[in-house]
Amino acid sequence: MSSTPPTNATAATRHLTVRCPFCNTWNRVDAARVSDRPKCGNCARPLLLDRPLAIDDDSFQRTITETEVPVLVDFYADWCGPCKIMAPMLDEVAASRQGTLLVAKLNTDLAPRTSQQFNVRGIPTTILFRDGREVAREVGAVPKARLEALASK
Repeated sequence: MSSTPPTNATAATRHLTVRCPFCNTWNRVDAARVSDRPKCGNCARPLLLDRPLAIDDDSFQRTITETEVPVLVDFYADWCGPCKIMAPMLDEVAASRQGTLLVAKLNTDLAPRTSQQFNVRGIPTTILFRDGREVAREVGAVPKARLEALASK
């Protein structure tokens, strides 16, 4: 008896684990199919992964540990001027890197536990996570080229 090894396509399949912003149901999405505009398995509304995904204290850990592509998290606040400057650049990175990178936003005013856990002292702070671990960080508003470089680490 011989077992057939997995094909390259099967071996390379990576998933994103995200919570639906409408019904809070957790979904596992094939990263290669993100541009097909996946829908929530519960409410059938679009998951909108071509833009930053809002996360909070409750969804943060599961999102960064169960997502099999790097996760770039923007720690921000609604009142922060430099955070507002960074927002369109993060939108562009999320759209251009969908399927290979998950861009998420965490409002530090609404998620103090996670902000403290990662010692976020200034905003915006952008942290890249791989396999649930921090691998790189930028503090303050940065040009898009530095944001792209951070996403590629």
